[in-house]
Amino acid sequence: MLEGIEFLNKEFFTLLLLLPLAVLWYIFRYKQQTAELKISTLKGFKLTNSLLPKFKHVLFILRLIALTFLITALARPRTVDISSKTKTTRGIDIVMAIDVSASMLAKDLKPNRLEALKKVASEFIKGRPNDRIGLVEYAGESYTKTPITSDKSIVLRSLAEIRYNTIIEGGTAIGMGLATAVNRLKDSKAKSKVIILLTDGVNNSGAINPKIASELAVEFGIKTYTIGLGTNGMALSPIRIKPNGDFHYGRVQVEIDEALLKEIAQVTGGKYFRATNNKKLVEIYDAINKLEKTEVEEFKFYNYEEKYRWFVWVAGLLLLTELLLRITIFRSFV
Repeated sequence: MLEGIEFLNKEFFTLLLLLPLAVLWYIFRYKQQTAELKISTLKGFKLTNSLLPKFKHVLFILRLIALTFLITALARPRTVDISSKTKTTRGIDIVMAIDVSASMLAKDLKPNRLEALKKVASEFIKGRPNDRIGLVEYAGESYTKTPITSDKSIVLRSLAEIRYNTIIEGGTAIGMGLATAVNRLKDSKAKSKVIILLTDGVNNSGAINPKIASELAVEFGIKTYTIGLGTNGMALSPIRIKPNGDFHYGRVQVEIDEALLKEIAQVTGGKYFRATNNKKLVEIYDAINKLEKTEVEEFKFYNYEEKYRWFVWVAGLLLLTELLLRITIFRSFV
């Protein structure tokens, strides 16, 4: 009966401490008012077996229960129904520019750089339900894999489909990848526009200089986070293609143009990160996730329903019952 009920004025429950005192007072008065008469024999008296006198204490019990209900009513029992409505007030548009050159198949991250990235990026996308996200692939050239969209299922499916292929020209065109991402965001009306650019090499191809691309990002108010992916030192990487089409792997020195990536991040107001292993890559995306927070406004609506009336009615009924019994059935005993 009391499930889901809260009490607004709980301090009134301290009055319940007076009820045990009332019981002690009742017992004391009862003993004082009970007279004793000692006689030698009961012969000549008519005995009756009425149980009614034994139940006269019911009147006091009814009054105690009524007082308990009245005290509970004073404590203002009520139920509260809470409903909430969430409103995204300021969204973020994000484009992830992903290097898909052959070097992304290096095995210094498990199972390789590209698959490790896809797994971490997938969790990042799932954790941004209120933002729009797009994907850009680049190697020696770049193209839009998925325009910015709020449909995360499309983005996740496109991310899962990303793999190294020979369709895109070989090389690493950082400037092209960044410029394509800027082009996707330049007309966005979002309060914040972000590019997450990831590469594992140096800019060695493409028609657009990375510095010019970063200047375009600044012009359109686009912040760029850059990630250098690859271990320090040597990594097991593809070095040639076998006749059957598979890669032959060998130990290759990891070369990442960190100076360029740091400059792009600094100029655009972003930040540069270096991911040397799977754990570090997860930490980087977690850090970016915390840096770029979408403002979400939550409205809560409280609907209160007072329940004290029910306790007052029960208390009144008990007191009325006591009064009726006192002036009728127990009239001769009280």
